[in-house]
Amino acid sequence: MPSSEYLACENVVHTLYSTHHHWLKTWLRGRLGNAADAADLAQDTFVRLLQKTERFELRAPRAFLRTIARGLVIDHWRREEIERAYLESIAHLPEALAPSAEARALVLELLEEVARLLEGLKPKVRKAFLLAQCDGLTYKQIAQQMDVSLRSVERYVAEALYHCYVLRYES
Repeated sequence: MPSSEYLACENVVHTLYSTHHHWLKTWLRGRLGNAADAADLAQDTFVRLLQKTERFELRAPRAFLRTIARGLVIDHWRREEIERAYLESIAHLPEALAPSAEARALVLELLEEVARLLEGLKPKVRKAFLLAQCDGLTYKQIAQQMDVSLRSVERYVAEALYHCYVLRYES
């Protein structure tokens, strides 16, 4: 049997949904220019509310919903950019070597996960890490390309590795 606190939360979300869902879809459509994506992200906003474990107080419900939805829009745009870059990178492949739709979906999922892991890094740290891991450059080459000291590159890459380790193993 659900706890009374959960039922109260569910009732708040139901009230928010019935009162503000149409407004939120309209707001999202203005940001995305696409009714289907707006409908999906509006639904995702309310799903996020249902998944919240902490209690929330709503003095400004539209501002609250807009904050959650704005984060989902940013995630959506990032996914689109990752997908666009990936598809451009494989566009030149002969059909026989092109990945299947399933393989493309798996790669995109992995790329999104990597992007989430690296999003908390400072730009120089992220760049040094990607140059080392993806482009295979030596630390000396990275230092020259970024116009920083070798020691800075070592520190940047170590910071990125530690960041990834903490995100992966701390939970």
